[in-house]
Amino acid sequence: MTTDEFITELFCRVDDEMLDVEKTAQAHLYPSEVVTLGLLFALKGVGNRDFYRWLKRDYLALFPRLPERTRLFRLFNEQRNWTQRLMAQPSLIGVIDTYGIELIHPRREGRSERQIGRKGKSNQRWIVGGKLCMLLNHLGLVVDWACDTANVYDGTPVAFQALVDEVADHMLVFSDVGFDKQDWHPTNLKLCKRGEWNSRMLVETVLSMLTTVCHFKKVGHRVWAYFESRLAYTMGLFNLLVQWDGLPADEDGFVPLSIAQFSL
Repeated sequence: MTTDEFITELFCRVDDEMLDVEKTAQAHLYPSEVVTLGLLFALKGVGNRDFYRWLKRDYLALFPRLPERTRLFRLFNEQRNWTQRLMAQPSLIGVIDTYGIELIHPRREGRSERQIGRKGKSNQRWIVGGKLCMLLNHLGLVVDWACDTANVYDGTPVAFQALVDEVADHMLVFSDVGFDKQDWHPTNLKLCKRGEWNSRMLVETVLSMLTTVCHFKKVGHRVWAYFESRLAYTMGLFNLLVQWDGLPADEDGFVPLSIAQFSL
């Protein structure tokens, strides 16, 4: 499958999820086109200038009414909520975990008054950035997500707790002990010590794919809203790509996950 064919099919799949969303009279792009471009930006895994140059140079024929760069990225931010339609359904059991994303090098901390990231530890090293919290179902698909600065404790942010609380009636969520909090004990949260319930390592597979294919460990956003927008499109992109050919199980009943073939 060529890149042109991939982009066309990606648009078709997004458009199928947004058939009821109409284009305003003043807009140059349909909402499904904006979402498709946002997903491509997340997949490309480069800065906004590099992405726009690549898109305009090689694929302008697919998006002939492409707006100028800053307008396009404002559209990404304005229409990021459509990615909620790409989220998966909860299942009987699931996994929750966090992932640190570096925004600037720790040596540059405090140099700018507009710094949006905070200093915290991720994978045993210091970063200055944000923290993504993902709730996955038993297949490894993203059900919901939230984010905060990298300095927060996993179980502290209300947004992270809400991911667990919102599925309290129909989903048992496994996590590491980082989600333990003295005044928060949801009945559907199962804390696992190191070595317990090894199937929870499914989340590490998901994070590894995002790191390798989407270059997701370090991004260059300087405004928090655009950082959240990047996360939204990346989560929606993962769900689409990992289900591209369905989710066939092998002879042992294991469902392998892969998005490497879509790397740009």
